[in-house]
Parts: sequence; C-alpha cells; structure tokens
Amino acid sequence: MQCAEQTEQYMKSSLPPEWSIPEPLRESMRYSLEAGGKRIRPCLVLMAAEAVRGEGAAGVQALPVAAAVEYIHTYSLIHDDLPAMDDDDYRRGKPTNHKVFGEAMAILAGDALLTHAFRLISHAGKQGELDAITALAIVEELSVLAGASGMVGGQAADILGEQGQTTIEELEYIHKHKTSDLIVFSVKAGGRVGGASQKQLELLSRFGTNVGLAFQIQDDILDLIGDEKKLGKKVNSDVAQQKVTYPYLIGLEESKSLVRQLTRDAKEAVLDAGLHAPERLLQIADFLVSRDH
Repeated sequence: MQCAEQTEQYMKSSLPPEWSIPEPLRESMRYSLEAGGKRIRPCLVLMAAEAVRGEGAAGVQALPVAAAVEYIHTYSLIHDDLPAMDDDDYRRGKPTNHKVFGEAMAILAGDALLTHAFRLISHAGKQGELDAITALAIVEELSVLAGASGMVGGQAADILGEQGQTTIEELEYIHKHKTSDLIVFSVKAGGRVGGASQKQLELLSRFGTNVGLAFQIQDDILDLIGDEKKLGKKVNSDVAQQKVTYPYLIGLEESKSLVRQLTRDAKEAVLDAGLHAPERLLQIADFLVSRDH
C-alpha cells in the first residue's frame, strides 16, 4: 500500500539524528520500528484524512499522526513480547526486541517510542504542519485511547483474564480496548485532520470499533489455524498460555461469522458518513476480514 511506504519514508527522519541518544537505545528503537508489518494503523490515519477531504493534501498533513500511532503500536508490541507479559521469542519473523537487546533496553525502547509519539504530533502543530487546535485534540484523544482507559487498560484486563472464568462481555472489553481503541484513534485522528464534522467523527469511531474488534477476533482465529511462516510467530500461543479467545468461548465457525458481521457493520458506518472518498476505507475493511497473516 502506498500509505505504508509514505509512513516508512516519514519515519526515517522522525527521530532527529542530531539528538544525543545512547546508541543501544537508538538501535533498539529502530530495530522494532523498522521490523516491517502491515502499517494498518498509520494507513487508516491517512485514508480517513483523504476520505473526509477527498484530496492528497490531507494525507500529507496527517503523516506526523500516522507515524505517531505506529510508534505507539510498536512500543506496545515490544512490551507485550516481554517475559512478564506474553513471553514471545519472535515477532514478524524476527527475534523479539528483548531477545536481541535484553529486557531492560527493550523496556526503555518502548518507553522512548511512547513518549516520542506525542512529540511528533505536538511538534507538527507547533511548526504549522498541522492546525494547532486539531493537534491538541488529537494528543488529548491519544492519551485517552492509548492509556489506562484504553489500550493499556485492555492489556491489563487481558493479563487478568482466565479460561473458565472470563465471560464473553469481559473478552469483548479486552479486545475493544486492547486493539480497537488504537484503530478508533487512527480513523478519528485522520478524520480530524481532514476536517470531519462531529457526526462523521462518530461514524468513523463506530467503523474503528467494529474493524478493530473484527481484526482481533481474526487474530484469535489465525492463532489456531494460521501459517507460522506467514504470521512470523508461533501458532497456538494463546492455547499454550491458556488465554481466553473468541474461538475458545463461542467456537471457530461462530467467530468467523462474527468477523464478517462486524465488517459489514463497519462498512455501513463509513457509507452513512457521507465521505468524499470512502473507497479505501471500505477496501481495508475487506482486507482485514480476509487476511491470512
């Protein structure tokens, strides 16, 4: 996707080379940031901006936000992989950050990526690359959706979940906050850059919630039946860790059906929003439901 390439290019200069940073820390940050991946969240930022405004300029203005959300996502993956969390050895087909740089440096790299994300957005507002009021609203929303009541809260609930005890309502809370909230942020932030109305932001939020939940359920499914080479990590890791998943609670076929329903609901929200160019948002919704890695 072109948006992934745009984000990659922007991120190459997003950490100022003149900053005095201990080299192992800089290397650890770059190792995970440049490890590849689908760049779905930054693409959603750029696609939402262009969907609202219907022109390429909105996508260019949204690039600092697109990079910021990838910084946040990358930090969360580094911390998720740690022994105290999911204890994973591989991510995207490569040894996880702590396996290469050690646990302490991996934690610090995650911390640095998290804090730098907020600098990217606020600096864009300060420099006039992004409207200052818009930048402030985006920073505020990121602090909520990536924080204790958002992604971090979802991760905490995931740790507390237990097979045989966690209910379907509790699992929905985990998936919505651990995964959906950052996707909701991505489409709403892109919408703000594009000048979306309040109604459009509400519908973009509904799109993000449904797409994010579908995305995470598809992850649950792929952990059972996916190809390890395509996924870049071991399958059946959720089973080994006795984690609660949708296939565990409602079965594999019902989980697949739910992914399809959530995707339909997400697409309806986009169509109801009256956007200038909704096509790519609709396409990425279809991609997420049919992906095999």
